[in-house]
Amino acid sequence: MTSPLVALRRRRTGRSPVDGPDGLDRADRADRAERVEREPLGSGSSFAWMFGLVVVLNLIGLLMVLSASAVTALYEYGSPWYQFQRQFLWLSIGSVALLIALRIDYHRWRRYTRLVLLAAIALLVLVLVPGVGVDANGATRWLGYGPFSFQPSELAKLALVLFAADLLARRGSKVRNWHLGLKPVMVVFIVVAALVMAQPNLGTTLVLAAVVLVMCFVAGTPTTPLAVTTGGLVAGATFFAFSEPYRFRRLMAFRDPWADPLNLGFQTVQSQTGLANGGLLGTGLGEGRAKWGFLPEAHTDFIYAIIGEELGLLGALAVVALFVLLGVLGVRTALRAPDRYGMLLATGITAWILVQAFVNIGAVVGVLPITGVPLPFVSAGGSSLLFTMAGAGLLLNIARQAR
Repeated sequence: MTSPLVALRRRRTGRSPVDGPDGLDRADRADRAERVEREPLGSGSSFAWMFGLVVVLNLIGLLMVLSASAVTALYEYGSPWYQFQRQFLWLSIGSVALLIALRIDYHRWRRYTRLVLLAAIALLVLVLVPGVGVDANGATRWLGYGPFSFQPSELAKLALVLFAADLLARRGSKVRNWHLGLKPVMVVFIVVAALVMAQPNLGTTLVLAAVVLVMCFVAGTPTTPLAVTTGGLVAGATFFAFSEPYRFRRLMAFRDPWADPLNLGFQTVQSQTGLANGGLLGTGLGEGRAKWGFLPEAHTDFIYAIIGEELGLLGALAVVALFVLLGVLGVRTALRAPDRYGMLLATGITAWILVQAFVNIGAVVGVLPITGVPLPFVSAGGSSLLFTMAGAGLLLNIARQAR
């Protein structure tokens, strides 16, 4: 799967491309050299719109985190601004990460792919060491202390996207042989997924699996091995979902949350109640009831319910529209990427954001089981925001150099 310009050059020259140390074949490097100057920063429509969408989603996140957490933050920490200040701090750090990823040519990150992947795996192992990993709500997913905690599984998302894009780009048309494309990607995914599931964190594992499968499909992996692999992953997810009692209870509660509204189905019922209270136009910003201790994790995993209650159906649909538009621009960026690596990297980052948003919103409205996946750019959560912003910076970098 190469660009038409590259294919035409191969027919004219009769040469077979040879991969270079930067991962580009001879024709791709010549194609890049023919571009006399890079498109000026911000001149592309996709770049400008995408940058604006990221800014708007983050501003919505800041506003809704303040509204959703003010009551509980005042009760637990003595200040209604506590969660807002934390989110603003992480947004500042994430903005720096976005600008760094935007200013540095995305090809330069290829040389650090293995280092980032090994660091992510090492941190995932470190989380499981007794006395080192931080436990919260029955899961051990963090490193650090108190408010200065870090979730390595968020780094693993970015690392796996970088690795898959690099490997699939280097293999080129050889990915049609699943031993050279799909197999090595799935081996690394299984290692990362096993460490994430040991925390346990089924939601992040499902997001990683979806992103990897989408990237392999776009890279040109044959349908049959991809379908068999997908079936195996679905069977594995089903096994893990029913192997732990708490996951089994969540699935049963998902089927009928109103059968046990005060226990297993409590979060889903309160979330749906908040959405119903919002109606068409909402109760008004800051006027919601669910955040008054009725809906647990209102500022993190269930912030979309607060959006629906206070901004109504129109506000909730507007947020969905923002993610859909971001996805359309991400696909457009992938189609116009300067090379195969950029195309696959843009595909992976776009799939990461969209799949995670779909899983989060689906759980809030009750069409998917609760998995504890945050809403990108919007939910409170430092690690998630930091690495999502870094991924957005890479996507913007590709859009800036689009053909």
